[in-house]
Formats: sequence, structure tokens, C-alpha cells
Amino acid sequence: MNKIAGLFIAISSFMAGQQQMSLLDCEEAFQKNNLQLLAEQYNINMADADILQAKIWELPQLSGQINAYNPEGKKAFDIGRAKGAEITQLIYMGGKKKNEIAFAKSNKELAQLQFSQLLVNLKAQLRAAYFNLYYEKQKLGNTNKQLGYMNDLLKAYRVQSAKGNVSLKDEVRLQSLVIQLNNDKLGINKNILEFEQNLKVLTGISAEIEPQLSDADAKEILAVQPFGDEDELKRKALENNSDYQYFLKLIDNSKLYAQWQKSLNVPDLNLGAGWDQNGGTFKNEVNLMIGIPLPLWKSNQGNVEKAHYAIQQNQKNADYQKLNLETKVQAAYKTWKNQYDQFAEIKTTDLSNMELVYDGMLKNFRKGNISLIEFTDFMDSYRETALQIFDMKNEIIQSAEQLNQLVQTKIFY
Repeated sequence: MNKIAGLFIAISSFMAGQQQMSLLDCEEAFQKNNLQLLAEQYNINMADADILQAKIWELPQLSGQINAYNPEGKKAFDIGRAKGAEITQLIYMGGKKKNEIAFAKSNKELAQLQFSQLLVNLKAQLRAAYFNLYYEKQKLGNTNKQLGYMNDLLKAYRVQSAKGNVSLKDEVRLQSLVIQLNNDKLGINKNILEFEQNLKVLTGISAEIEPQLSDADAKEILAVQPFGDEDELKRKALENNSDYQYFLKLIDNSKLYAQWQKSLNVPDLNLGAGWDQNGGTFKNEVNLMIGIPLPLWKSNQGNVEKAHYAIQQNQKNADYQKLNLETKVQAAYKTWKNQYDQFAEIKTTDLSNMELVYDGMLKNFRKGNISLIEFTDFMDSYRETALQIFDMKNEIIQSAEQLNQLVQTKIFY
């Protein structure tokens, strides 16, 4: 009774450390908890602050003057008869403020596109890790099933080998197969640990995530195909890919910056008023003051030329990104198509027959209808084929996810 209770506690503790989650659950947790995403959001907030700052004018300047020494009356700080005050305000000319605000707003649009691209990239990592973990768990279950039977069989052969009823060679043959299965299991568990860690970081959930995906749902995901041919996918990618849109927006941004720098060559106006108690033509006179720099040369010409070069540079970068994106979409589509077609050649009946043959070989070996050599050869072949089939399924989904990441709009129906 105590053993049963202990087993129940152990199972409960194990289950408490795991959390069954669908892909949608993981995506929702990712949106709420991902620290990279939350940190990137502040760039948009800072861009808003830059817009606010761009709208603020220079403060007016107030200055005053008092007498320091009266040489006629030989009196220091003769404030009663000699003082004055001035107030001036810088007036921006040439549309400087309008251009600065437009540039700041363009920077915000760039920050939003960077956020969108980070969201897409991290979400793609999340989905890739989720499906990787799902299929590694499938591989682990299949490998454990084989190991359970083969370990029992090896124990039995060891007993019979010690008694001299079977040859040591047969025991070694079984031992070799068990070692291969254990090596497979070691590699699978290593992969599972890596994908679990990735999901923890991406979702912000500390518990071990157990993918909640039914066989029917997995088959449905494998069966979907992209809407449109290769050219249609390229067109959609150019319209929706945030990374490419960022480089297009960067051209507009650099044009706005150039316009702003050009407007800085226009002299600004200093407008003000002053009062002088006793130092002007009249007593207590009030004067209007206007000041403007003499435009003898363009004081910001270097920055204007630099800004024009930036436009040309960003245009070339955008052209490169367009070519790069189209090439990536083409390669991703072909990769998906090749993997999909290859797996489609394997009929559902073929997969069912493989399991039937596996069960049949186990039964016939128990009955002594087949030799140990035939049995171990089949088991080794089955072991490799089972792992390859899981990998093929996963690769189809991973290539589809890569295509989704590039096109960034719904293309699988």
C-alpha cells in the first residue's frame, strides 16, 4: 500500500512539473510574457517621445541689465537710474519644425516595423520549437516502446546464455540493438531538453511544456498546402514582409531627413522686445528687436550631401532586400514542395502496414517462426525508418513555417 501511495505521489509531482499546452496557448503566453517583445515595445514609446520633443520650441530668453558703475556720480550699482530688460524668441524659418516632426514620425513607423519583424521572428521560433518538441516526443515514445520489449528479450537471453541454451553471439547481437536504441534515446532526450528550454524562454513559463496536439490535428497540419504559385507567394511577401517594408520605409525616412537638413540652411529669426530706463534716445524707451544670421554660406551643406548619399544607399539596400526575399521565398517553396511530395509518396496504408509487420514480427519471433538474425535485422531497419518518418513529418511543417515567416500573411488553407 505504501508503495502504491509513493508511486502516486511521484506521478503527481511529475505531472505538476509539466503543463499541457496547445500551440495557441503557447502563442498567447508568448504575447504576454516574452521579454524581448516587451523590451522592443519601448522603442515605439521612445519614438513617441521623440515626436513630442520635435514639437517643442526653444524657450524664450529673458535678459536684463543694471548699472555696474556710474562714472559721473562715482557710484557703483546705481540701479535706480540705469537698468533695462529684453525678451527674445527664436522663430524657426524654412519649415524646420514641420520637417523635424515629419522625420520623427517616420522614425516611429520604422520602430513599429522593427517590432513587427521581431514578433514574426520570435513567433516563428516558438512554432518551430513547439513542433520540434512534439515530434521528438513522438520519437521518444516509439523508441521507448521498442526498448521495453528489447530489454526484456535481452534479459531472457542473458539467462539462457548463462545456462548454455543460446549462443553468446545471439546475446551480443541483441545487446548491439539495445545499445543503438539507447543511443537514439539519448540524442532524442538531448533535443527535447533544448526545445523545452527554448519554449520556456519564449513563453515565459517555467514548467515543462507538453505539446497538446492530437494525431488528427497533426495530420491536418501536414495536409495543408499554400494558396498560390511561386510568383504569387513572392508578390505577397513583397507586400507583407516587415523586414523588406522596413527598408522601403527607410528610403522615405532618409528623404525626410534630407529635407530637414536642407531646411536647416535657412536662417532663423530672433524676435524680441526690450526696455531701457535711461540708456537710449528716450527715457523708458521700448524697442523692437529683430536678429537674423547673414546667409553668406550654407552652414549645413555637408549634412545635406550626406543625407542625399543615405537616400542612394538605402535604395540599393532595398533592391538587395527585394532580391534576397524573392530568392528565399523561391527556395523555401521548393523545399516545402519537395518534402511534401516525397512524403505524399508514402501512403497511409504503407505506414499502417509497417506497424502491422512490426507487430507480426514480434508475434512470430515469440512463436519461433523466424530466426534471431531475421528479427534483429528487421528491428534495426524498423528503428531507422520510424525515426526517418517522424523527421520527414517535422521537416514538412518546419519548411511551411519558414514560408509563413517570409510571406507573413495567411497562405496555407
